[in-house]
Amino acid sequence: MTDGEKHRLALEKKRERYVWYYLAYFLFGIHIVAFVMIYAVTHAK
Repeated sequence: MTDGEKHRLALEKKRERYVWYYLAYFLFGIHIVAFVMIYAVTHAK
């Protein structure tokens, strides 16, 4: 395994982690919006 391949593999792992973080924040954000909407609807006069 060359240094180039090692570097590429490390970069791929790093990118994969960023994708998972992005996905987690995205899903978390959707739930926050959903709870706010539910709260607004249930507490509307």
